[in-house]
Amino acid sequence: MIKLVRIEAQSAQTYKAIRLAALKQDPLSFGSTYEREVSFSDKEWLTRASSLDGEDRVGFFALEDEEAFGLVVCFRDNKDPTVGDVISMWVAPIARRRGVGSDLLKAIRHWAQERGIQTLRLLVTSLNASGISFYERNGFVRTGKTAPYPHTPDIFEIEMTLSTCG
Repeated sequence: MIKLVRIEAQSAQTYKAIRLAALKQDPLSFGSTYEREVSFSDKEWLTRASSLDGEDRVGFFALEDEEAFGLVVCFRDNKDPTVGDVISMWVAPIARRRGVGSDLLKAIRHWAQERGIQTLRLLVTSLNASGISFYERNGFVRTGKTAPYPHTPDIFEIEMTLSTCG
């Protein structure tokens, strides 16, 4: 059975493992790289996991039989506290199309609603047609804003948002 679990300090090694797996499996889905993050110390992973304290930042794993195969993180925007930025969204290929990603987004939406965050925002690369479709099925809409992808300028990122109200 699939369960969602908050990322906390004691789960730093699980966070590290799934984040690195995500970066390795789907490198064009993230603003960072496997090469950059694989060199992070265990202390850095502990700091990252500890920062997801549930106040202005939160993260969730999807687990089955204690194995993590899904991840999502959200940060409250520093400039506009009514906006939450969804990052690090990833589901392992063996778990896709089972509702895991939607469950992770529902957990983020619930967390956001409890904190008065009215809009969830994310970026998805232009090459990720299945990701765009997934987000649209989950209620996200394109804002019309785009930006160059940090590692490959000929690829661009598409901004999408979701209202948490209603």
